[in-house]
Amino acid sequence: MSTESAAVAAPPAAAPSLTAVFVRLKLTLLRNGLRRSTGRTLAYVASVVVGLLFASGVVVGLTALRGNAHVGALVVLLTGILTLGWAAMPLFFPASDETLDPTRLVMLPLRPRPLIVSLLVTSLVGIGPVVTLAFVTGSVIAVADGAASVAVGVVAVVLVVLVCVSLARAVATASVRLLTSRRGRDLAVLSGLFIAIGAQGVNIAAQKLGRSDGLAVLEPLGDILRWIPPVSAVGAVDDAAHGAYGRALAGLGLTVLALVLLLWWWQRTLTALMTSPDSSTLQAVEKDSARRAGGGERGLARLLSHGRTGTVILRTLRDGWRDPKSKMSWATALAAGLLVPVISSLQGNGSIYTAFSVATLLGMQMYNQFGQDTSAFWMVASTIATPRDAYQELRARALALSLVAIPYVTLVVIGSAALIGPWSAFLEVYGLSLAVLGALLATGALSSVFFPYSIPSEGNKNVAPGQGAIAWFSLFGGVVAGAVLCAPLLGLTIWLHVAALHSLLWILLPIGVVYGLGVAELGLRLAAPRVARRLPEILAAVSKG
Repeated sequence: MSTESAAVAAPPAAAPSLTAVFVRLKLTLLRNGLRRSTGRTLAYVASVVVGLLFASGVVVGLTALRGNAHVGALVVLLTGILTLGWAAMPLFFPASDETLDPTRLVMLPLRPRPLIVSLLVTSLVGIGPVVTLAFVTGSVIAVADGAASVAVGVVAVVLVVLVCVSLARAVATASVRLLTSRRGRDLAVLSGLFIAIGAQGVNIAAQKLGRSDGLAVLEPLGDILRWIPPVSAVGAVDDAAHGAYGRALAGLGLTVLALVLLLWWWQRTLTALMTSPDSSTLQAVEKDSARRAGGGERGLARLLSHGRTGTVILRTLRDGWRDPKSKMSWATALAAGLLVPVISSLQGNGSIYTAFSVATLLGMQMYNQFGQDTSAFWMVASTIATPRDAYQELRARALALSLVAIPYVTLVVIGSAALIGPWSAFLEVYGLSLAVLGALLATGALSSVFFPYSIPSEGNKNVAPGQGAIAWFSLFGGVVAGAVLCAPLLGLTIWLHVAALHSLLWILLPIGVVYGLGVAELGLRLAAPRVARRLPEILAAVSKG
């Protein structure tokens, strides 16, 4: 009897803290993830070491700049770049943190507000927040001067770290369904391209800032950025060091306001995400069905014919937009073709002839046309019975590529003439660019017939094992052949310059247009009958991945 009374009188055990549970959960996920393989453990340890070395280097470097007249503008700019990186990281690397997906918690009885607090604290556990903390601390050390600025700096460090982490969480929550879809995987594929572009931008900026007056050019940009949170918190430290206490309070207030708005937005999106139906529910399916039933063909599909040409053009453009490997190839060509003249212009040694790069890179998209279809090429092969069918297939693919390439080449050449100059060379360069594009369309069609290779649908490789030599020969051999085809026009251009007949350089535009069309048509005509004869060989080559 006494035992039963004691059992009844025993107070219930206190519920564990939700924040502590989430922190332990993240540590458990991290520990279990590292146990999967030695390689993953080594990669994580290496990332921690690199992160700590980077953080130490940043603190030392910014501390060394203490006292520089323009260090305030520098730390403001660096804080802005850091914030942008936190905002973009969930979009390009969503799988780096499994706790970023709140849909895993939908079935748990959790309220949004305590859940947000727990997720926010959990997000502070990791190498990223530590590096950010060191980065912002170094920025504060570089600009702080006096007790008031140090006090403002302590508050600023906390606010900047919280805003960066909250921003990443809010963006991840708002985009979680995108990130777990096919388009989200496309963003991950494109992340390498954006990193390469960013690295090139950092390289150019470092060259500019390495000059004696390099930091002075940051002042106008710094004056603008210091009013954008959370950069305004770091700017507040600089203002407090110069006695502008009103501006310092305003800067901190802007960052606090931004933090409150981010938490409010995060709570709204989290509530909507955990209570609204997704694509697996009946409501979402019915809504999607009604939307599809109400719409017909739109956009380019309405303008194209319903014959083979229109169908192939539409299929090619859709594959280029939907397939991750094709999208990566197109994005690389478009971005690199634009970056080459822009970077050469920024470095001060540019030439309008660098615009040829965009025509070359886009023309190379014509290579290995059938390999881009992978094993699904059998469906295309089943529709090709005669050389005329093959010609229509190749012509439609070339037209689809031209729909993107010609307007883009036009814009890049115009931009190169405006940035680099001279405008007098525009017609000449534009005509030669179109000729280069036509020549590569021709050699690409022939290369697709004689040197097809498979593109694996999974993984990061763009060539199936054992076909690397075929791919390299196809691309570089085709580009060399394209240059040989353009030799007559190049010879004419050189002769006009040597003979000082600059007033006749405009004729290169109509000649380039006609020459490009003629060479492309000739290449398609030569490739078509060979496609019809080599269908089994092509199908076998592109199905090895």
